[in-house]
Amino acid sequence: MPQQSFVYVTYIRTTAEKLWEALITPEFTRQFWFGFHQESTWKPGSSWKLVTSDGRVADAGEVLECDPPKRLVLKWHHELNPELKADGDTRCTMMIEPDGEMVKLTITHEAERPITLIDKVSGGWPAILSSLKSMLETGKALPRTHVSAPRRAAE
Repeated sequence: MPQQSFVYVTYIRTTAEKLWEALITPEFTRQFWFGFHQESTWKPGSSWKLVTSDGRVADAGEVLECDPPKRLVLKWHHELNPELKADGDTRCTMMIEPDGEMVKLTITHEAERPITLIDKVSGGWPAILSSLKSMLETGKALPRTHVSAPRRAAE
C-alpha cells in the first residue's frame, strides 16, 4: 500500500559543515549515492537535478529552502519511470542538527497523498544514508552504493 511520508534519522560522527558538503557536492555524492550526483546552485527557487552516472536525469525539482549547514528543502519529482513520474511532486527535507561530536541527520520525504514514489524512496534512502555515514566516518562508502545503480526494465 502506498505511503504518504517517509522519515529516516541517523547520527553521524562528523561536523554539520562536512555533512552539508557531502550532501551537495557532486564529487562526494557520487561516492555514496550509486554514482548519482546533484546539480543546483542551491539558491531558493533554483532548479535541482539528480543525475545518473550515464547522464540521465533521474529526479528533478526546485530548491525551496537552503540554509547551510542546517536545512535543505527540495521539491522533488521522478523523471525516468512513467508510473513514478505520474505521482507528481514530493517534498524532501534534510535537517542537520549538531549533537556533541556528531550530527543528527533527519530526512523527511513526503507527498500530499499516498503514492508509489514514497514507497520507492523508503527503500533507497536507508542504503544511501548508511553509505553516507560510513563514508564520513571511515572514508569509504558501502559496497554497491558507490557504483551505478542497475538499470530497471521500466526506465
